Amino acid sequence: MTMKQIVAYQIILLLAIISAACAIMKGLLPAWLESVHVPITCALAGGVGGITYCLRGVYLNACVRKQWDETWLPWYYIRPIVSVICGAVSFLFLKAGLLVLDATEKTDSSLLGFYALAFIAGLNVDKFVAKLEDIAHATWGIEKSRTSKDDGKGKDK
Repeated sequence: MTMKQIVAYQIILLLAIISAACAIMKGLLPAWLESVHVPITCALAGGVGGITYCLRGVYLNACVRKQWDETWLPWYYIRPIVSVICGAVSFLFLKAGLLVLDATEKTDSSLLGFYALAFIAGLNVDKFVAKLEDIAHATWGIEKSRTSKDDGKGKDK
């Protein structure tokens, strides 16, 4: 796969996410999904964050640093999917009260807080997962994963 194929993949995903978000805003979400429109929208916001990070990685590594490396291709394909998942998970942690925003849930501004955190969760998956592991350790005594204990060799691009 070439860099152009990676960029095309990322843009197609971004257009799909934007299309889904527009459909939700126009009220075109099926009735059986209406009760979960906020988690779905959080997942989409996480996806936008992840795609933003990936596209930034392409131009930094290909143009600025001139060190494009095809061993990172799986990362470019998988990262947006992980970002969508982290966006959805951010909603769960906010809703459960394990992560807290200052806004109340009944106002539009609180939904913007949900979406902003979901975007950040997708943009910076590593730090988000590390934060979740910190919460899990503090709340339930669950030890961090081996990946989080890594010495940094597996850092994101």
